[in-house]
Amino acid sequence: MSLAILTSRALLGLHAPEVSVEVHLANGLPAYTLVGLPDVEVREARDRVRAALQTSQFEFPQRRITVNLAPADLPKEGGCFDLPIALGILAASSQIPAEALADYEFAGELSLTGELRPIRGALALARQVARHGRRLILPAANAPEAALVQGLTLLPARSLLEVAAHLCAHTPIQPYAGAPLQQPELHPDLADIRGQAQAKRALEVAAAGQHSLLLFGPPGTGKSMLARRLPGLLPPMEEAEALESAVIQSVEGSFHPERWALRPYRAPHHSASGPALVGGGSTPRPGEISLAHEGVLFLDELPEFDRRVLEALREPLECGHITISRAGRRADFPARFQLVAAMNPCPCGYHGHPDGRCRCTPDQVSRYRNKLSGPLLDRIDLMLEVPSLPPADLQQMPAGESSATVRARVTRCRSLQQARQGKPNARLEVKEIERWCLPDAAGAALLTRAIERLGLSARAYHRLLKVARTIADLAEAEQVGAPHVAEAIQSRRALPDGPGAPPPIRRS
Repeated sequence: MSLAILTSRALLGLHAPEVSVEVHLANGLPAYTLVGLPDVEVREARDRVRAALQTSQFEFPQRRITVNLAPADLPKEGGCFDLPIALGILAASSQIPAEALADYEFAGELSLTGELRPIRGALALARQVARHGRRLILPAANAPEAALVQGLTLLPARSLLEVAAHLCAHTPIQPYAGAPLQQPELHPDLADIRGQAQAKRALEVAAAGQHSLLLFGPPGTGKSMLARRLPGLLPPMEEAEALESAVIQSVEGSFHPERWALRPYRAPHHSASGPALVGGGSTPRPGEISLAHEGVLFLDELPEFDRRVLEALREPLECGHITISRAGRRADFPARFQLVAAMNPCPCGYHGHPDGRCRCTPDQVSRYRNKLSGPLLDRIDLMLEVPSLPPADLQQMPAGESSATVRARVTRCRSLQQARQGKPNARLEVKEIERWCLPDAAGAALLTRAIERLGLSARAYHRLLKVARTIADLAEAEQVGAPHVAEAIQSRRALPDGPGAPPPIRRS
């Protein structure tokens, strides 16, 4: 037979559209033509395939070889087409039976020795293959990752020879039966932090309602320590959440099976660019906000980030996803991350400190704070000062509650929200806020006075109600009351003022 057709898959965002690999052998001078919008990596497959076939003791046909990757308008990238192209050449030259190819999908990069190397995005490929009910043959190194998809018959192979022997019914490949590895969660314990009771409470509220949080205060007060402990307070991931988070990391090439169902924690440096944070590239790839999906994104030294980079966070914070558009390409990535940010009150970090060590001028402090726009701050639910503590208090204070104790309360609170409205409080829409978050008469009066005095926007008003609803849920109260509203207002403070300080940032 001079024509062979196999099925593989490309990567397009988080999706893995089907690709038909068509191999045709014709008479004429020996030539090798690869068509179907391949990128550089795919075009280089012809040299890898030729060497892999010859070192595996197969005959490389001295004929005119045409390989078509259909559909022709779908961009193809990566080395995952090496294996199906090699098998197509073998089937078209009658070295393996072509009829055995129909029940499988193939993906794998070939080394020059014929060994199969792992590919990027195996989990995304496996999820699509399982929906179509086919069996998947891919490198053995990707098997623990792809096995996380339920209902998939997975055949791991180590070399081209193993795949050929299986298709010839000589030595069948046994389906993968390994269980995913899971290491104990290694997030640091909240009990390590002495004092800072108000900040710990804000951290618990943020975890219970999936709220965003801004911590500000002088250096060394524990802002970064608090942020690193937030993932340990979050409830366990559900199956669908864990799979979606793992698929994003698989597409980016950073997924490890032992991290299955563990909340991601991403902390990019303040020099990160816009594409690094929100995603981008000529071929769209997920950024830090998508890699933190269903987990925590920590931005330390928030004003040190480029202002344009921070402004790119506004839409994902509001809608929970990001759309990256390029010429001829578009990709959608989920980005339901929990933002935790930390900042100093001024460039030197000691503005308003009791010992008066700050030497920043009011103009320097104003410029530093105004790097954060009003619309961005408007989208942050909780803003709290983390003050410095006297050394004597640090030595005398006992250890606080452990992360496990707080996580138990957070999990109960999240379960209550899931039963009531099917989502965390931070993701409630306007109509849902009006249904579930309106306070009683005393709470409404307090809220009205706060809006008039603080000049809150409509968005800030709604976020204040959602935080109050979370505080009421932690107290297991059916209706939001005045104490819950008061705590929510206290947890949404402007940046602190000290002697000679400029006025707080105005929110728009």
